[in-house]
Amino acid sequence: MSSESGDRWIFGYGSLMWRPGFPFVERRRAVLHGRRRAFCIYSVHHRGTYERPGLVLGLAPGGSVRGAAYRVAAAAWEEVYAYLQEREQPTETYFEAWADVRLDGEPAKAPALVFLSDFKHSQWAGSLTLEQQADLIAGAKGLSGRNIDYLSDLVGHLREDGVRDHAMEKLLKLVEAREGAA
Repeated sequence: MSSESGDRWIFGYGSLMWRPGFPFVERRRAVLHGRRRAFCIYSVHHRGTYERPGLVLGLAPGGSVRGAAYRVAAAAWEEVYAYLQEREQPTETYFEAWADVRLDGEPAKAPALVFLSDFKHSQWAGSLTLEQQADLIAGAKGLSGRNIDYLSDLVGHLREDGVRDHAMEKLLKLVEAREGAA
């Protein structure tokens, strides 16, 4: 779970990629195999409400996902871990796991803390079509702001990292059309 120095890695595939909110020693592009980025979690806190849920990202089974890995110094780990618990687990829709990620430029994999979607949780939305996702995201708003802003930030930051996610780009266009028509 940690390197020889006691430092540990954290893998982010959504907002942790562009807004980690914690101190880190190093940021690297990384790939997690066996999971894919998907809007598969109903958001009733950050990007929606119980009355009007939005959607946030989770890791659905299959494929692979390119994200960011952050190396956190051993001395900062407890504070960073507590921060992540508060940020990522307001309704406990994820569970923590250590998974091997491939860091760009490294032949070996590194173990990283990752928050995986809990398929048994009531907020698990499962496999939704892009149209269904767009219907839920358009107009949704929670404590962290509008759902469309989260999607737009994702697409923009993925592009900055050299990643083209065509499904997310198409989803953004669908949501923009719905919000423009409203």
